[in-house]
Amino acid sequence: MRRFVLLLSAVFVAFESAPAWAQLARVDSVLEGRITRNLTLQANKRYLLRGFVNVDPPATLTIEPGTVIYGEKETKGTLIINRGAKIIAEGTPQRPIVFTSQQPPGQRGPGDWGGIIIAGRAPINVPGGTAEIEGGTGTVYGGGANPDPEDNSGVLRYVRIEFGGIAFLPDNEINGLTLGGVGRGTTIEYVQVSYVGDDAFEFFGGTVNARYLISYHNVDDDFDTDFGYQGRVQFALAVRDPNIADIGGSNGFESDNDGTGTTNQPRTAPVFSNVTLIGPAATAQTSINPNFRRGMHIRRASLLSAYNSIVMGWPDGILLDGTTTTTAARDGELELRNMILAGIRNNPQVKTQNPPAGFDGLTWFQTSGWGNQIFANTADVGLVNPYPAQPRDFDPRPNTNAPAATGASFSWTKLQDPFFQQVDYIGAFAPNERWDLPWANYDPQNTNYDVPTAITPSEPMGSFTLWPVYPNPAREAVTVRFMLTRPSEVHLRVYDLLGRQVAVLHEGFHTAGMHEVTWSTSALPAGLYVVQLEASGQVALQKLTRLP
Repeated sequence: MRRFVLLLSAVFVAFESAPAWAQLARVDSVLEGRITRNLTLQANKRYLLRGFVNVDPPATLTIEPGTVIYGEKETKGTLIINRGAKIIAEGTPQRPIVFTSQQPPGQRGPGDWGGIIIAGRAPINVPGGTAEIEGGTGTVYGGGANPDPEDNSGVLRYVRIEFGGIAFLPDNEINGLTLGGVGRGTTIEYVQVSYVGDDAFEFFGGTVNARYLISYHNVDDDFDTDFGYQGRVQFALAVRDPNIADIGGSNGFESDNDGTGTTNQPRTAPVFSNVTLIGPAATAQTSINPNFRRGMHIRRASLLSAYNSIVMGWPDGILLDGTTTTTAARDGELELRNMILAGIRNNPQVKTQNPPAGFDGLTWFQTSGWGNQIFANTADVGLVNPYPAQPRDFDPRPNTNAPAATGASFSWTKLQDPFFQQVDYIGAFAPNERWDLPWANYDPQNTNYDVPTAITPSEPMGSFTLWPVYPNPAREAVTVRFMLTRPSEVHLRVYDLLGRQVAVLHEGFHTAGMHEVTWSTSALPAGLYVVQLEASGQVALQKLTRLP
């Protein structure tokens, strides 16, 4: 293994002489204009989106696992997959595909670039069957007179979208991931949207289904559905920063049939299950941005239904807004079942606006047999660590004896779709499962993406998984995490790029499970290093940058 590290030394020489963290990230290739033929982006290069980059039919844009794509700030770099074109972005748990800011670590922010827009030919409820995506890109979506619910725009799997989202004007924004008229032939799984300047996920009509979504510290809404979206979503997490909210009001869910509340067909009627919305207020005393609004805002004739989900730490819990929406709730077209509300600051926890005579939202929510629960405090939900002091300690799983660890039900008619996996727990996570690791990143501000990918995180080795070093780049100390699937002798060491061992972090026998080693780097010269874990006769590597 040392011989392998020696071979990499030449690759890094240029980066030792010109620290990448002091300037804009390096770029090997600029993408701009229109892509009209098949193109593959390679993991050993860095790409820059300049302006509105359109992928036009019949082209397919393929992106290798581990590829990093930056968006140019000055030109509002945005990737647009037009109707009839495809994107095949299939990362892996150890090598996700990352769309992020070109700014150096510590200087990134929401709106550093645009985002990703995918347009398809599935049904939407705009008269004529087509519309133009907001955000000023000119992108047309929807299938017109002959929509295709099974339309296939490709694959997003193990993908991160960070520091994008541009709000040009109110209701005219580029979101983190915008899906316009996207069909259910498209695969959307394991996608994280972080620190974007508008909504994380916006579904403009369409039928696409999605699983394993993460909205992390975004500015506006986490999950926005409108214009007749009828897909299914299961296992979704949203986490809010108490200081970051949109001036127009931020919600977990925002759902409309359209902008004026018509009953145009198809009606917006998505079905969500196993969602965890972690709002900004850890406790009643937590100081939060005054622009935070509601965990769920269902309005303008939407028929959104949600099941087996958690809404916690929001000023308001649920608002059923408007006579058409509240009447649908009364009549059973809109359902909220097996839900947990906790730590909601304002009473009642379920509110209505302009309901039909005699309809009370809280009484409706607490109907016997529906399995809904209300708790006074966020801690009552029993999640392991939803409000950590450090991002690396975040853990959204329920404890084994928590109210959220059991109590789910899939007996409801709308959950009979074979898309839904029947599980016992409420919320996005089981007590013993972390589907967000190791591909998700809860500290993208401090991640150095400018290190070449010649040394790439290893795939799970069967006997262990080595997580990325945190923080990276580092000055004072780093934490190394690894998980053993069986007991093993462990050798954790650090090498420089000449293959010389510079530190032994740990030697010894370990039981199965998650383990963590913290190491002071204060005496280590600035430069690039490799952290090597050897266990059960197998070896994995992670990169480490030591800042001056």
